[in-house]
Amino acid sequence: MCRALIIGAGGVGTVVTQKVAANPVFTDVMLASRTKSKCDAVAAAIGGNRVKTAQVDADSVEELVALFSEFKPDIVINVALPYQDLTIMDACLECGCNYLDTANYEPKDEAHFEYSWQWAYQDRFKEKGLTAILGCGFDPGVTAIFTAYAAKHHFDEIHYLDIVDCNAGNHGMAFATNFNPEINIREVTQKGRYYENGKWVTTEPHEIHAPLNYPEIGERESYVIYHEELESLVKNYPSIKRARFWMTFGQEYLTHLRVIQNIGMARIDPIIYNGVEIVPIQFLKAVLPDPKSLGSNYHGQTSIGCRIQGVKDGKERTYYIYNNCDHEVAFKETGTQAVSFTTGVPAALGASMWAKGLWRGAGVFNVEEFDPDPFLAELGEQGLPWVEMFDVDLEVDKIK
Repeated sequence: MCRALIIGAGGVGTVVTQKVAANPVFTDVMLASRTKSKCDAVAAAIGGNRVKTAQVDADSVEELVALFSEFKPDIVINVALPYQDLTIMDACLECGCNYLDTANYEPKDEAHFEYSWQWAYQDRFKEKGLTAILGCGFDPGVTAIFTAYAAKHHFDEIHYLDIVDCNAGNHGMAFATNFNPEINIREVTQKGRYYENGKWVTTEPHEIHAPLNYPEIGERESYVIYHEELESLVKNYPSIKRARFWMTFGQEYLTHLRVIQNIGMARIDPIIYNGVEIVPIQFLKAVLPDPKSLGSNYHGQTSIGCRIQGVKDGKERTYYIYNNCDHEVAFKETGTQAVSFTTGVPAALGASMWAKGLWRGAGVFNVEEFDPDPFLAELGEQGLPWVEMFDVDLEVDKIK
């Protein structure tokens, strides 16, 4: 018996709602967002009056508290904007609700994200006897669970961790982002950052890059960027000597990105236009294609996984664990493209882990702090099968 409230009705929210509604462990389901009509459309597609809907401004603790008090969720699944993590966590504390999200908090006025703001809630969630689960998408999320699984079953010590994220899909658009354009552009235009020998190393954006081979896809140019799961993983696995995150970008995408930056459309500070205050990147978001609309013409696959080097029984070993997801298959099941699918499925599955009592605890947790086995046992059944490769050439270990 679990009542689940989902906040956010974009592509990820659509997938989460479908998966939660299909899972009998959730007795009551509500989808809420700033625009109720979006929620109504998702609920209507699911049918059977299974999903209730509501309007809420997730920037307002007062509105969130009113909604939570009325619906009385056991767990709140936050797939809204990262800016809204803290207001939703505050409302959960006030109303006695457990919490799960897919991306860590970042302030609106700075393209900077780290876990410190949410880790600071540890004592308050602990005192209330509530669970807060952070970063339960794919990356962050499944990549951290893959790492936990590797540490539990295949390594005595993990020394080198490279998370690799390839989207080899083609949506036919000149330029479009696979999730919220504002968040996506903020993320990929900031300086790179990776962990090595106890320190964080900062690089210029896209400074480190190399061609890597991805299963069923082939070679794609891959770039080191900063991604939040690195922060929690090096904390929870102190044997790690180096941790990096790689993402593929096509040259056309990077050219558009440079133009957007050069003409000031990536700015996050407000400007005055015709007497009205606007934020350029928010205006850009309004004119770019909605990521949720890309699925019908999206072809190809994503490939996301962890390439790990370490020691088992005194011997060096390498290990590669990954998932490939097909855009067309994802669209056929959920009406969304693979990036939304790979984020939404783990969020719904993580919530079910809590609902079943498998992932519980008082406090704030990153997903790698829970047992990975029951989660990975169900992940394939939910549409994201995973593959393991042992003692293979990781490619990344040659790149310094």
